[in-house]
Amino acid sequence: MEHMSDQPARWSQATVHPDMWVDPDDDPRHSEGASPDGELATLQDFLSGYRTTLRMKCEGLDAEQLARRSVPPSTMSLLGLVRHLAEVERDWRNWISDGDPLPKLYGERDADFDGAVAKPAVVDAAYVDLEREQAATDAALAEHPDLSERVGKDGIAVRELMVHRVEEYARHCGHADLLRECIDGRVGQ
Repeated sequence: MEHMSDQPARWSQATVHPDMWVDPDDDPRHSEGASPDGELATLQDFLSGYRTTLRMKCEGLDAEQLARRSVPPSTMSLLGLVRHLAEVERDWRNWISDGDPLPKLYGERDADFDGAVAKPAVVDAAYVDLEREQAATDAALAEHPDLSERVGKDGIAVRELMVHRVEEYARHCGHADLLRECIDGRVGQ
């Protein structure tokens, strides 16, 4: 007797290594040549890689799939992660600035996840928000290339802020791995 399941079958697009998301030659995160020189360039390279990973984990899904929540009572979804990271990018600029904090993009606590509803306009807006906020935070940090410099009201070191950014994306890419596997069974690095 065959057992029906709501769980999607596990699969990978990769043909060379079955535990990879895509084949190495098709992976936009990998470039030929030496790794970056210096601490700042290395941190920026890791951040860029995780940003790309998040987008890859969301590729090919419709609004309903992107907004699909994980397990109750969690409100986490891939779309929620995109919105959350846009909100976090904006908040990091508050850490850099001595001025008044920027207002929240989506509202109070958890509004980034709660508002991640299955509407194409919400998906489109989330990606626009993320790109805009990433670019603005990158530009603000570009004014502080010395990783030892202390910025903002709390005097946070630029190095700490950069490492925290990498950590935030890396952690949420782990969530994205599991969310994507629950949606359509796709697995990989």
